[in-house]
Amino acid sequence: MSPEIFSESAGGLAGLPVHLIRKMIKSWVCVQRAVGVRAACEEMKTTVLRLLQQPPAGPLSPSAGKHDGLHILNSTVKALKDGQVVAVPTDTIYGLACLAQNSEAIKRVYNIKGRNGNKPLAICVGEIQDIYKYCKVVVKEELLEDLLPGPVTLVLERSETLNADLNPFTKLVGVRIPDHPFMRRLCQVCDEPLALTSANVSTQASTVAVHEFEDLWPSLSVVVDGGPIGDQSRLGSTVVDLSVPGRYQIIRSGCAFSATVAALEKKYGLLEDSSS
Repeated sequence: MSPEIFSESAGGLAGLPVHLIRKMIKSWVCVQRAVGVRAACEEMKTTVLRLLQQPPAGPLSPSAGKHDGLHILNSTVKALKDGQVVAVPTDTIYGLACLAQNSEAIKRVYNIKGRNGNKPLAICVGEIQDIYKYCKVVVKEELLEDLLPGPVTLVLERSETLNADLNPFTKLVGVRIPDHPFMRRLCQVCDEPLALTSANVSTQASTVAVHEFEDLWPSLSVVVDGGPIGDQSRLGSTVVDLSVPGRYQIIRSGCAFSATVAALEKKYGLLEDSSS
């Protein structure tokens, strides 16, 4: 299968209101879905969208930037709304994402990764306020704002709004706001949480470049190539359980362990919960 390669700029969307982008994408998706009906029985093609940074010589023209960035969002949002799985860059490693409220898409993620069905998926949202919709928060909002957006996954008790088929074996869920402009805008435009996990076959190493998970491409609708992930650590986010008032428990050290623990203990006075 030969992926269709597009070279696109990420710039130019920052100045557009989210509600306007949603309206533009909704119109585009309606047209594309009508076309998609005719191709429903054809083999799925993987589209690779190359997310480029603004050139150092100066920004692109506003019209070009908006068109290019919107094209990438169009393709990714359409794939997600159609129940497909996409690959996306984050601030730590590459991830596989689908709509968290779509039970069939969640099954696809587990099948693609060969993931144990008893291992949970995290959710990704675009704003601090979204966390309150899908989780029961027992810490100060200031604490959330100190840690997010950033390379931290907060484990909280889930709310009834979150899809019951997502991690049905636990009342908890991990929630992320990656410090990555494309990921934040994607969540904002989708206007619902994404289920998120690392872009690799289970038991294999995390990936920091799209070529490292090429074996998964045939199962994905869109691969957003954001280039090599910065620190190359492959550690993933620091995962901390904040579901118990006044306490925290580190589930995975990740790449922000020291800074996270320092904030929780020194600034907010939380005590480590060492119970298993």
